[in-house]
Amino acid sequence: MEIGGRVLEPTADEFRRLLSTVVDYLCATVESLPDAPVARSDGIAELLADPRLRQAPQEAGRPLGELLEVIDRAASKGFNPSHPGLLGFVPGGGIVTAGVADLVADVLNRYTGQATPSPGLVAMETDVLRWLSDLFDLPEEAAGILTTGASLAVLSALITARTALLPADFLDGTIYVTAQTHAHVAKAARLLGFPSEAVRLVALDAGLRMDPAALQASITADRAAGRRPFFVVASAGTTNTGRVDPLAAVADIAADKGIWLHVDAAYGGFFQLTERGRKALTGIERADSLALDAHKGMFLPFGTGCLLVRDGRLLRQAHSMGDADYLQDLRGSTLPDFADYGPELTRDFRGLRLWLPLQLHGVAAFREMLDEKLDLARFAHRELSTVPGLILSEPPELSTFCFRLSSEDATAELLRRVNDEGRVYLSSTRIDGQFVIRLCVLNFRTSLSQVSDAIDSLCRHTAGLAAEM
Repeated sequence: MEIGGRVLEPTADEFRRLLSTVVDYLCATVESLPDAPVARSDGIAELLADPRLRQAPQEAGRPLGELLEVIDRAASKGFNPSHPGLLGFVPGGGIVTAGVADLVADVLNRYTGQATPSPGLVAMETDVLRWLSDLFDLPEEAAGILTTGASLAVLSALITARTALLPADFLDGTIYVTAQTHAHVAKAARLLGFPSEAVRLVALDAGLRMDPAALQASITADRAAGRRPFFVVASAGTTNTGRVDPLAAVADIAADKGIWLHVDAAYGGFFQLTERGRKALTGIERADSLALDAHKGMFLPFGTGCLLVRDGRLLRQAHSMGDADYLQDLRGSTLPDFADYGPELTRDFRGLRLWLPLQLHGVAAFREMLDEKLDLARFAHRELSTVPGLILSEPPELSTFCFRLSSEDATAELLRRVNDEGRVYLSSTRIDGQFVIRLCVLNFRTSLSQVSDAIDSLCRHTAGLAAEM
């Protein structure tokens, strides 16, 4: 019997009913977000033991309604990044129009690793990358690639810089970071075969930013020892504290020493859309490469990062796979073949989840949302600075800051009590060995209401802890 694709291909009416069921579920999920738990850690063992969740695929399928119930139960534990009260981590919520874009892209199912199979869609993604390059005042010869996130972006940036600046025997190359640089840089260096001693820690100034004088001294000492300094990472908003390294001063040193300047703008880069953000990020336009996470500052779903490189020719030279015979029918387009700009040959059409929301909502909508997050973070810092007993970091440059009580045990207890209330969720980190609470405002759904809830809870529990001592 010839089955063909009929079993897996719904009719138009069946497809409409399927979408209607899914849309009803998603609409109810979004509408219930303000009243849903921001995080849940109870009942995880029971969840993981649920046979409906862990059931292997059967010969006969299961009803969609039953499967959506399983998915909903699976998603009910852990953190909810879509919740407006999640103030502990950076990712920004996942706008639903990007989800619509993913549905369209997945059903269209076009291949965009090369331009010839889908020139129109590749052109749209190329235009998004050009818009991003223009946002950061990069030259016309700049090029980029949409990635799954900044981790893959910095991997490709290191590959590009290594190919351009180091010989084939690259093990004496050195990379400069600080104790506040995201750990994905050291991981990328290890994956590329650099020894652990290739990653140099540059001292921080009193504000937890890279010290340019210390950078210069480290480069000079390494060169005198016969090593090859070639790559420095400056942060445009660190994950821990939201601090911005002195980008212009680091750029001066990199230019003078002939070193590749990579800017990790995964968290803070899209604040470039705002007047205050552009001022804070002065010097970012001088980067040789920069990494962005649109699933943070553009509020898109997880898995949407970007690498931009000042000299696009170098990016292509480092990643081009050459002329494989089986791809000979796909060559010849004037558009870029994205497979030649990153590690992936097969890739999803990521460009639509940026293109559609930008075209649909307009750039101003994102700018206004980011400006609001800057305002909310400053408001929270200002209000908490008046709370007796709380020790705060400097006012936020972007939308993140840290604070603590006088002892680690009290700080940890304060965090536990606030999070146990379930209205908001804050996180912790360590700064110079001290346990601190971290507050980051970046979810597009977060408003004054949730920030006020956090302030109220912190005030009450700080006072309660003081009374107990």
